[in-house]
Amino acid sequence: MLKEGKKAPNFKVVDQDGNQVRLADLKGQKTVLYFYPKDDTPGCTKEACSFRDSKTEYKKKGIVVYGVSADSEASHQKFIKKYKLPFTLLSDSDKKMIESFGCWVEKSMYGKKYLGIARKTFLLDEDCKIVKIFEKVNVSEHADEVIERSEEHTSELQSRVDIS
Repeated sequence: MLKEGKKAPNFKVVDQDGNQVRLADLKGQKTVLYFYPKDDTPGCTKEACSFRDSKTEYKKKGIVVYGVSADSEASHQKFIKKYKLPFTLLSDSDKKMIESFGCWVEKSMYGKKYLGIARKTFLLDEDCKIVKIFEKVNVSEHADEVIERSEEHTSELQSRVDIS
């Protein structure tokens, strides 16, 4: 089980354009990895558009956003184009990254159990350590919640520096 303060699991996946992305590529930048079930579904679209609409705030804070699902590169390209998403979507078709982040879980709908992707977000610092894990996500307000938590983390770090 992943914990805040620990390094994020290594991964190697491709983005919507087929470019390889690894954990090491995120070093030196604050990063949001948000995991979602499926492109172009109501909740996933609200969440993606929430991050899109907060683009300016994320840029000001120096935070890079990545969405992660098991959808194909082609599906991601359509999703990005349709909603003008200004961030990268990662395709994890074999679900190795999704599993390593604890997002491949048993779900239940209408009494039927099945495996699927849990909507979960990870805020990483510049050293790829997990600052915050968001287990419960309100798709419409989530982007603002992540920004608030990143500000709290910056304040906490600043107070540690000021004390020493």
